[in-house]
Amino acid sequence: MCLTVPGRIVLIEERGTEGRSAEVDFGALHRRASLLYVPEAAVGDFVLVQAGFAVRRLTVTEAEESLAYHRELSALSAEPARSTTQGNAARDPATPPHAGDR
Repeated sequence: MCLTVPGRIVLIEERGTEGRSAEVDFGALHRRASLLYVPEAAVGDFVLVQAGFAVRRLTVTEAEESLAYHRELSALSAEPARSTTQGNAARDPATPPHAGDR
């Protein structure tokens, strides 16, 4: 599964044969991303970054919505795992199932 992450461009540099690249602020960290696919991007723009490439510019509203979804997913992944199979939640995984559970 590929994940695109929204971030705000804080710096743009011309990198010779590599073309333009940006320093992108993702909140907790900054990473470099190629602007090959969004040459119109400017400092202050929000972009979606995937595999080191800014792949799309975002409006402020789109960026805020995307960041809210990322926070929600992060909160969900921090919750303890729950069993979805009835009867298995309390069973020790090393214990074989009983015939009545099948």
